[in-house]
Amino acid sequence: MKDWLVEHKIPVLVMAIIALGGFYYFYVNENPEPLPTTSVSMEEKSQVEREETETETETETNKPATQQAIPEKIMVDVKGQIKLPGVYQANANERVIDVISRAGGLTDKADQGQVNFAEHVQDEMVIYIPSKGEGGAPILASGGSHIGSGGNQKEAKININKADETELQNLPGIGPAKAAAIIEYRNTNGPFNAVEDLKNISGIGDKTFDKLKDLLAI
Repeated sequence: MKDWLVEHKIPVLVMAIIALGGFYYFYVNENPEPLPTTSVSMEEKSQVEREETETETETETNKPATQQAIPEKIMVDVKGQIKLPGVYQANANERVIDVISRAGGLTDKADQGQVNFAEHVQDEMVIYIPSKGEGGAPILASGGSHIGSGGNQKEAKININKADETELQNLPGIGPAKAAAIIEYRNTNGPFNAVEDLKNISGIGDKTFDKLKDLLAI
């Protein structure tokens, strides 16, 4: 027997190895332990995405109002009977009284009865406060017009290519109907080429134009 084993040791060793391999394959790997999974189901993934979206929406909603709507900064020129006349920065939602207060208020000579303190300010607006006894009404305008009030402000002019209906009604002889007609003419025919073109509008004849010509600019 011993001699047989010595003589056939190589085949015996090979058979032993094959046997061990078969045992491992059929018994050890037959029921392998499942590996832990890190995959997320589609339902769980959708739930996570919905929660993230709701969180982002809530964050946007809870942003301070100052971040959602910042007031527009504008520049207003204050002149006349003002303690501290000059150009002031204002917000678009402010009114004339707010800017006047910032400019130190009115002087003792100011005619308060000719001023609309409740009017909203606009960019490039000029606020002129007349003195007591000064003729005419105060004019407030925007769009680069040079505005004044009374006979002492002969340089005051309204740009008929930029003025709105409210500003146009500050001109003598121009009421709501004629102011609307001027705006309509401008929208239909384009900007005025000369102040004399104003006579092309029905209701504005030579007599009316003579009263206006020194107050107009283009």
